[in-house]
Amino acid sequence: MHPRPGECALSTVATNHLLAASGEDGGFHPPSIAEFFPAPFLFEGTPFEMNRIILVRLLVTAVLVLVFVLAARRAKLVPGRGQNVAEMLLDFVRVNIAQETLGHNARRFVPMLTTIFFAVLAMNLTGVVPFLNIASTSLIGMPLVLAAWVYVMYLGVGIKKFGVGGYLKNNLFPPGLPPFLYVLVTPIEALQVFVFRPATLALRLTANMIAGHLILVLCFGATHFFLFQASGAMKAFSAMSLVAGVAFTLFEILVAALQAYIFALLAAVYLNMAVEEEH
Repeated sequence: MHPRPGECALSTVATNHLLAASGEDGGFHPPSIAEFFPAPFLFEGTPFEMNRIILVRLLVTAVLVLVFVLAARRAKLVPGRGQNVAEMLLDFVRVNIAQETLGHNARRFVPMLTTIFFAVLAMNLTGVVPFLNIASTSLIGMPLVLAAWVYVMYLGVGIKKFGVGGYLKNNLFPPGLPPFLYVLVTPIEALQVFVFRPATLALRLTANMIAGHLILVLCFGATHFFLFQASGAMKAFSAMSLVAGVAFTLFEILVAALQAYIFALLAAVYLNMAVEEEH
């Protein structure tokens, strides 16, 4: 059952104006989880159902591909400002994430880690882009896809290097422990390798983006309410909520970048653990 449009507070003053003008906004509506399940507007009831979040994801993907294709075609020996920024970010992933974590194994995983970093960063930042106003990673589907990619890769490279038996031995039976402790340690290690690593990757990212979106909706929704619907001295609170909204917007940009870094870094750590001789 999809929520009615009037139940979903949106995180921009412009959208709140539209709600007020259409008569759907009869008061202050606190943010709710319904925001993350928007009603479909195309192909409803089919596997190709399209809603607002899916549209944002498609737009982000198209923009990322376009930016990197244009950057590659227009690359110059003496880079301009835009090329400098792009190269700085690419070098950050290659050096600070891949090389520092994976060492001599870094080169083979740089394309994957670069894709993950920029995809997560761009989809996180849609939460503060006007008229998009929701992080594409705030619904669990996309984080799960990225976590599954990391999961398949670290299992694949580990099994390819050590074989199934060798990989399980390296990961489930830590060397140096007395054999009787394996009864306790091996089930914990199995949960960590096969469940906790991919699950925490996806859940950490999703939870942070959900929390950030709800805070922004609360701040800007309160600003609209105090400014346009409250009476008397209550209107003064709109300035406070607006300042809080701007501050949290800047903080959300920082969180978006930090979560992209953490996701890519943990992916590199898991890949490194998969190809190491001992843990």
